[in-house]
Amino acid sequence: MTYSYLNEALMILLATVAVVVLFLRIGLPPIIGYLVAGLLVGPYGFALIHDIEHIKTFAEFGVVFLLFTIGLEFSISLLIRMKGLVLGLGGAQVLVTTAVTTAVAYYAGLNVESALVLGGVVAMSSTALVTKQLVDQVELHTRHGRNSLGILLFQDMMVVPFLILVANMSGTAIELTPTAVLIIFAEGVLVLGLIFVIGRRVLRPLFHEVARFHSAEVFTLTVLLVVLCSSWLTHYIGLTFALGAFLAGVMLSETEFRHQVESEIRPFRDVLLGLFFITVGMMLDIGSLPEVWGRVVLLLAGLMLFKLLLVAGLCRMSGYNGAVSMRTGLILAHGGEFGFAILILAMDGGILNTPEGQIVLAVMLFSMALSPLLIRHNGHITARLLPQQMARSRDEIKSEILDATRGLDHHVIVCGFGRIGQHTVMMLSAEKIPCMAIELDQQLVREGRAAGQPVSYGDAGSLELLHACGLARASALVISTIDLNTTMKILSRVRQGYPKLPIVVRTRKEIDLYRLYQAGATEVVADTFGSDQMFTQEMIRRFKLSR
Repeated sequence: MTYSYLNEALMILLATVAVVVLFLRIGLPPIIGYLVAGLLVGPYGFALIHDIEHIKTFAEFGVVFLLFTIGLEFSISLLIRMKGLVLGLGGAQVLVTTAVTTAVAYYAGLNVESALVLGGVVAMSSTALVTKQLVDQVELHTRHGRNSLGILLFQDMMVVPFLILVANMSGTAIELTPTAVLIIFAEGVLVLGLIFVIGRRVLRPLFHEVARFHSAEVFTLTVLLVVLCSSWLTHYIGLTFALGAFLAGVMLSETEFRHQVESEIRPFRDVLLGLFFITVGMMLDIGSLPEVWGRVVLLLAGLMLFKLLLVAGLCRMSGYNGAVSMRTGLILAHGGEFGFAILILAMDGGILNTPEGQIVLAVMLFSMALSPLLIRHNGHITARLLPQQMARSRDEIKSEILDATRGLDHHVIVCGFGRIGQHTVMMLSAEKIPCMAIELDQQLVREGRAAGQPVSYGDAGSLELLHACGLARASALVISTIDLNTTMKILSRVRQGYPKLPIVVRTRKEIDLYRLYQAGATEVVADTFGSDQMFTQEMIRRFKLSR
């Protein structure tokens, strides 16, 4: 009896653990470690793994589960508000990037088909890498984070047309008549509508029924079933697995099971996502790099500089300030996993020959290896490149908050103006307790101000902005956001300077209660069942006592 699959799994795990631990020890992101581990064990490295096709099948689900958890962060109303970003910024970025890259490649000597494929490859950035890094940095809901996600969503939707185009150019697909295109479009609309109807009408009752049994195994299996069914439906009509998973996450974000679902799916997501980046590293023929090293470096610099300036310029034309525009450009100045899918199909179909394909693959891979550093330090880099605009952006926000909080004393600062934050502000106002909310979603801020609510735009994780809110004069701090990373960030920064300030924290996960108390929370309110009544009259009386 042979154990080839077990041997390969052990080799991958051993290499991955060793490399990732080493990279973490020297302060580099683990994603780069996954890529390097793939290079080492792959067929072009030490050749410990020869056949990567069966590994790639599992690895693709890492992106699927990542998009599912990202969908959990977004409600339908939020996506509707983002349509301008998705269609406007995203559409312009893909169109201009593809057109410019195609023109440059054509005049550099490639034929039209190869140049057009290269344009599609360059237009893509890594949804998996960007969203994971922004979530870890608590920047997903910032202005540059929202811009990046809007552009990425449009890129993901354009993967299918590019794949169809490549398949037809390589002669591996049937000719698409206008009637066939209309049928495909109708099928797409029907399936997407079906997913939304099921999400609205079926998922909540389904999970209520499953939750009655108090079985973690059944709950987890149900989550996996929902994700994979939604992914299968979108894949069946020619769209990506990831899009279906994202829509399933959006549907579940409307239910009270959102955070329990996220906690159950996270282990699958993290393991499979790491495996995906390992398989990306396996595809690079490092033995051919010495011969083309100069071209790879030149194209890498050109790719990242071009995408940075293009995205930043489009954001600037859309009305964003220079600092936000530059940060968005830094986040998206690299290649992506769906670009690899287009590239590999083009190489298999003979549109790009192997030497050209390996050069493009190397450029895309190295750009992804560099991107975690650019994303992690996008604020510091922008502050160095555009110090005046970065300072002006911070000063504008700070000045606005100072104006709004001038005259407030013994007030309550509410971090987050979502559903629970709005309810908290209304209850405090009804009891004549002065309060001030701070929120990163500009739409929520505009709606709150239109309703006469005391809310300002800003990042509650910034101690400087909390000081502008009158933190030194406040009687209490309420953290209504549900994101644990954001909550811990605020707690650690505030507690260092204000050890006696009452801090009330909201959580939907009872498992986090002890950790939040250890971090310095005065009171943790468990919102396990998703009730809007986060603060009772008893909590209001406690606020009064702290005045």
